[in-house]
Amino acid sequence: MSHFKQTVALKEVKCFALHGYYPEEQLIGNHFVIDLETEFTALGFDDELSQTVNYEDLNTIILEEMKNTQKLLETVLKNIISKVIERYPFVENIKIGMKKLNPPMLGQISHSFVQLYYTSAK
Repeated sequence: MSHFKQTVALKEVKCFALHGYYPEEQLIGNHFVIDLETEFTALGFDDELSQTVNYEDLNTIILEEMKNTQKLLETVLKNIISKVIERYPFVENIKIGMKKLNPPMLGQISHSFVQLYYTSAK
């Protein structure tokens, strides 16, 4: 029997949020860009959303978690992963990365970047 691996992803989801370690960052905020990829064994091809990950749900999860101010970007990413797994327990792998545009540091820095990977223990 054949198994298909399927990827459902959102690329470059742009948000403004108040994440940052320093109190000033949590007051002035910054712009962020998120990439989120899910991978799983295809559940079927019946042309139904119940057979896949709905990327509209992924977008909602990202936008809701970006509203919850955190000191570390890693915490935000872990929270997003947890919500995706809760909604879609069949997901086997998740890769999520976040860019913080023009981080408030000396010099000209395009963005900082944090990435997390999740692999199910199944």
